[in-house]
Amino acid sequence: METVGIKVLKNKLSYYLKKVRQGEVVIITDRKREVAQIIPMERNKDQERVLALVRYGYASWQGGKPKGSQRPHKVKGKALAEIVLEDRG
Repeated sequence: METVGIKVLKNKLSYYLKKVRQGEVVIITDRKREVAQIIPMERNKDQERVLALVRYGYASWQGGKPKGSQRPHKVKGKALAEIVLEDRG
């Protein structure tokens, strides 16, 4: 999700609409208070569920790549990254 003020949104509307067409949600602020959001017309159920988790405070996302779990699950065998590196070699 990206946050943008009303003035910037007015000046760069085409840019933000392009982001929405690509599936992103844009939060609109008025004096640093969230007042609205622009969402794509077509969304799948998984996206809606994830956004609901964020909306209700069960999850958070600052727009970057996920960093993973602080306590990753242990798996049997090699890590996926090792398998990919072996395949490339």
